[in-house]
Amino acid sequence: MTRPRKQIILGHYVGGVNHSTLWSHPNAGSQIDFATFRHAAQTAERGRFDFFFLAEGLILRERQGKIFDQDVVGRPDTLTVLASLAAVTEHLGLVGTLNATFNEPYELARQLASLDHLSGGRAGWNVVTSFDPFTGQNFRRGGFLHRDDRYVRAEEFVALARQLWDSWPADAITADAEHGRFLRDATAGTFGHHGRQFDVAGRFTVPRSPQGRPVVLQAGVSPQGRDFAAATADAIFSPYRELGPAQEYYRDIQDRVVRAGRPAGSVKLLPGGAFVLGDTPADAAERAREIAHAQVSGQTAQILLETVWNRDLSGYDPDGPLPDVDPDPTGPLVIQGRARLAQDPFETVRGWRALAEANGYSLRELAIRVFAHTEFVGTPTQIADRLDHFVQNDGSDGFIVGSHLTPGGIDEFVDQVVPLLQERGSLRADYSGTTLRDNLDLPLRPGDAGRTLRDVEVPA
Repeated sequence: MTRPRKQIILGHYVGGVNHSTLWSHPNAGSQIDFATFRHAAQTAERGRFDFFFLAEGLILRERQGKIFDQDVVGRPDTLTVLASLAAVTEHLGLVGTLNATFNEPYELARQLASLDHLSGGRAGWNVVTSFDPFTGQNFRRGGFLHRDDRYVRAEEFVALARQLWDSWPADAITADAEHGRFLRDATAGTFGHHGRQFDVAGRFTVPRSPQGRPVVLQAGVSPQGRDFAAATADAIFSPYRELGPAQEYYRDIQDRVVRAGRPAGSVKLLPGGAFVLGDTPADAAERAREIAHAQVSGQTAQILLETVWNRDLSGYDPDGPLPDVDPDPTGPLVIQGRARLAQDPFETVRGWRALAEANGYSLRELAIRVFAHTEFVGTPTQIADRLDHFVQNDGSDGFIVGSHLTPGGIDEFVDQVVPLLQERGSLRADYSGTTLRDNLDLPLRPGDAGRTLRDVEVPA
């Protein structure tokens, strides 16, 4: 029997502090202007995307004690932006990266449940952790958790948040014409949790939200991270964009999902990827080359390599060979506030030197090759073909699509690629559900295989 065609899940992200977003481009918006977020979200909704995704910035990054002058300066609060977007969109999911290391469960669960009500059931939470004391200095906890402990806290954090969201029964509130809305269940919202990380009790103030629980997204590559994500997430950010490794990761995650007592397919896998379109393959390739050189200047290349070398490389010519010194992973961090880009810097540098020698790359050319690679380059038909082939062959369930230009870059994808996916039946022509969980076809709980909030009575 032929398997039904999978529907491609699409998310759109707006970049923040990174080299890939060309904030200096004359058509770029502002990272703190609401018009930027509104345009990106409304365009994604016009393209029938499932959700808009916004990262979190808890601290301004530094290089040797000075603010990164490659970064845009200033990061708005994620939840505030998403709540504002709820008022100017109708169907688009609103997903934010929010840290389980520095936040507290009651407060964050309340904020997300409020966003779910404000948006009519479209809230999502990308759970992240941090072991970085530099970022943590902004928080009273001191902000430091050992790498192994961050998942322990995060797992209990997510479980407690779900306990809070579930503390209001679906029928706790009733309504009639004479008395209006009133509480029928006197125990609604009561909770008590006594664990290793959190010891709290009280009454949750926000009634059950339109989709029952906000959608939870995570990333996980290490064995510990994969187990955590498979046991707790509704969707996972996949790091794999080549079909073979992506299929292997897909099978591994689904196996772990089943071992965690959840139905196969109840967790969606979503890699990210940027795109460059052209009228011909040659046009697209040339445009991608120009964009890559704009993304990675000589100074940007030097800083990107410093994240692995952990040395001041400003004395090296960007157009010359790679540094002739080894990395210094035990020294004071040259770059603060940015995730490490290599688990083993010595192995990474050895690989880079071999790549540079084989291709005659300068320092900057290597950085462009490693850090400015655009995943999808070609004509609209080529990109639609590749996305569809990847999803239909279980490399993923969809993609989170970004552009070098914010906010207008997504317009090209919506106008030129989306119609091709819709024509072949791989992307919806219109939204089928009213909540993010509906549109992603996600069960409410691990035991609710094939059952979404459409099958659960929730008071209006």
